[in-house]
Amino acid sequence: MPISLAVLEKVVRAAGSIALTHFKDLKNLEVSKKKPRDFVTEADVAVEAFLKEALSQEYPEFGFWGEESGQSDNQDSRWIVDPIDGTHSFAKGQYFWSISVALEINQELIAGAVYAPALNDYYCAEKGKGAWKNGLPISVSSEENLGDSMVATGFACLRSYLNDNNLERFGRIAQKTTGQRRFGSAAMDLCLVADGQVDAFWEQELNLYDIAAGALIVQEAGGSITDFQGNNGIFPKQILATNGKLLGQILPLM
Repeated sequence: MPISLAVLEKVVRAAGSIALTHFKDLKNLEVSKKKPRDFVTEADVAVEAFLKEALSQEYPEFGFWGEESGQSDNQDSRWIVDPIDGTHSFAKGQYFWSISVALEINQELIAGAVYAPALNDYYCAEKGKGAWKNGLPISVSSEENLGDSMVATGFACLRSYLNDNNLERFGRIAQKTTGQRRFGSAAMDLCLVADGQVDAFWEQELNLYDIAAGALIVQEAGGSITDFQGNNGIFPKQILATNGKLLGQILPLM
């Protein structure tokens, strides 16, 4: 293992403390837009700046790719970071947002952490070693019947111009499942699949920094990560996470 999960947790939790400082003072939070309906706050920028500096001090051999600051020179071995996944929820004072950090070496995810500071839930995984929530091992659900399952999805604000905007897909799947949820943070949605709280999650037109850590956590918790055709792998433009048992039932609806 090229890194220490304990060191990673220390850094990510410290980043969470920075985010919480802003979260507790939302009336003074500076919010702007990168694009129409694509929000960024001063908290996003501050958290990413801290993570970039702290991770480079601990592991100078790795590059960095952050949602706000872009890519450094070394992208063969890199940290992939979303400083606040669920910025709109954050800015509204909702608790469902997270910090996502993954380590990728030669296009292979090695470690990942997703931290929800407002909930104080910390998820992490190491390739081939398993996944944990707050220090305890986690695993996907054992649900075998799609009709009894709970699923989650997202409707990305920037993709309203697409003919395939997920509304029809959601309608098909909602009719075949018992519960449907839309939480607003893809990284956390994936962790809920890993933890067995949700049986499946899908979304489309995302970026790798949205899902890298969460996807590894699902895989290490025993779940499946595919595209909408069932191809194994991490596809930000079409990601489907399941407990594995429901994959064959949900794929025809995708």
